[in-house]
Amino acid sequence: MAYIKNLFDRNFLEYASYVIKDRAIPDLEDGLKPVQRRILHTLFEMDDGKLHKVANVIGRCMQYHPHGEASIGPALVVLANKNYFIDRQGNFGNIYTGDGASAPRYLECRVTPLANDIFYNPKLTPYTESYDGRNKEPLLYPAKIPAVLVIGAEGIAVGMSTKILPHNILEVMEAVKSCLQGKKFELYPDFPTGGLVDVSDYRDGNGKVLVRAKLDITDPKRILIKELPYGSTTESIIASIEGAARAGRIKIQGISDYTTGQVEIEIKLARGVYSQETVDALFAFTECEQSISANLLVIKNGFPTIMTVTEVIKYHSKQLVKILTKELELERQELLDKLHLRTLERIFIEERIYKHIEKMKTAEAVEKAVIAGFKPFLKEVGPRGVSSEDVEHLLRIPIRRISLYDINRAKKEMETIEGRIKEIAGLLKKITAYAISWLDGIIEKIKANEEFGRGERKTLYGNFDKVDVKEVVKKDLSIKYDSKTGYIGTSVTGETVAEVSTFDRILVLKKNGAWSVTDIPEKAFIGPGAWWIDVADKEVLSKTVFTIIYKEAKTGFPCIKRCNIEGWIMNKDYSLVPQGADVLHVDTRPKFSFTVHYKPKPRLKILKENFKAQDYNVRGHKTGGVRLAAREAASIELR
Repeated sequence: MAYIKNLFDRNFLEYASYVIKDRAIPDLEDGLKPVQRRILHTLFEMDDGKLHKVANVIGRCMQYHPHGEASIGPALVVLANKNYFIDRQGNFGNIYTGDGASAPRYLECRVTPLANDIFYNPKLTPYTESYDGRNKEPLLYPAKIPAVLVIGAEGIAVGMSTKILPHNILEVMEAVKSCLQGKKFELYPDFPTGGLVDVSDYRDGNGKVLVRAKLDITDPKRILIKELPYGSTTESIIASIEGAARAGRIKIQGISDYTTGQVEIEIKLARGVYSQETVDALFAFTECEQSISANLLVIKNGFPTIMTVTEVIKYHSKQLVKILTKELELERQELLDKLHLRTLERIFIEERIYKHIEKMKTAEAVEKAVIAGFKPFLKEVGPRGVSSEDVEHLLRIPIRRISLYDINRAKKEMETIEGRIKEIAGLLKKITAYAISWLDGIIEKIKANEEFGRGERKTLYGNFDKVDVKEVVKKDLSIKYDSKTGYIGTSVTGETVAEVSTFDRILVLKKNGAWSVTDIPEKAFIGPGAWWIDVADKEVLSKTVFTIIYKEAKTGFPCIKRCNIEGWIMNKDYSLVPQGADVLHVDTRPKFSFTVHYKPKPRLKILKENFKAQDYNVRGHKTGGVRLAAREAASIELR
């Protein structure tokens, strides 16, 4: 049994680790989940400037992704609809209506130049073996911007989940620029469906936001929904409006959907109902307003980590500088290698060193002859000297190239290389300024690209108050109580004790001092002669002073208890008096006087006594009462 338990524990841990790191949670480095990274890798491999059938891309991607086409296709569509890294052609679905994409055989796509600029650099990308060991795939892309904030992410793993809201790409890059310059910055979500967002509780990526549809209420008899809240579609929002209308929350005459490239839902209002008074009900009872919780969980250095938006920007500003530094150093090294080879070629051809090998009969003798031929020119060659690899390169130069060698053109090329090497040295000294200029270049490309919408923000952000359902709904139900039969409810014949809505609850204080809070009943028994019935509003009840005058069960001595009711559990019975006590009176006035009449007994001279309720302290509803006198009470009289 112990072996089986250990086996299960080990397998579960391996599965949990796999789901967290290799499926559901994006990596901080490039902002991609594994399936998204494999899709981009496939598109980079296939990239020839032309569009590719999505079916072919999916088939090619299956070399790297072990879960098959069922997960690749939808992931590709979602990534393509982000509109930044995949250029698309065909019906990739509609983010407004919720319509799905066409079959992969009808769709085409290719990687965008922006994706090349941000992700693609095979010389700096670490690669690992694919799941079957036949191919190489990127472990992580050296992304130059925080793509995780641009495209957002949502995923559920074992024991954790992530919900990263998308942000405006230009604002993200401006934030990275500000970070590099040591300036303050703030970032708020920007959704592809537009709408409005309240960011007052965003808490730097780990709070919640309130999203609303953008409504046009210029016409008093109709409302137009022009933009959707994030997470909703025209279909879901119409269904929620129709459901609210059936429940009587809003009164409409009809609803029509004219959405094509832009959202346009028309709500025609019923007679006597106007736009201005219907807006709050739409926000309260339909998907026109929603609350979205954010949780910025990413994989950082191989471990799941909760970060803030500010921390992500700071991390990527350092990463951008690091990547650009590596790129410049790599380019400089390649230019130095090229300059070295061009110098060797020039000397080899100009000084006719190739003549030294004409009489050599072995490969070793040829190599020694070439190296010996360079000895007078070692100062020009530089400290690297002439290696065996250099000799191999020189010996592969074709005769045609030697005969057509242009000295002036070769010198001009070498001067160009030397100039670029000096330029790189200058850029490395001012690497932060170079990083900022690189960002400026990408920003200009996005602003000039209409397919990216020129990078303009789609969602307006600010602060607005959440609509309270209880304030919007009408109190159109009457709670009635028959004090003789003891029944209470909306279908009972009797005296109306409260006007309520379906969202209200009522507090009932019964004849014996017991009380409870329940939903609005259609018909329920509480017993005859209940002392108090009203809406269970915590704010009101916390300020209401209940004064209960009662007789003790054993002695019959009079007692008084003054308290507030501040909290409760639904449908649970409580009592304001001890068990068996006889309640003489309940009052909610802050001040009043009363007389206690005592039961006549031998040698009892005082048969009544006056009291003031306000002379006694207000305590919690669970505390006991205060004894008024050590005499048996008969009745009380209010004064």
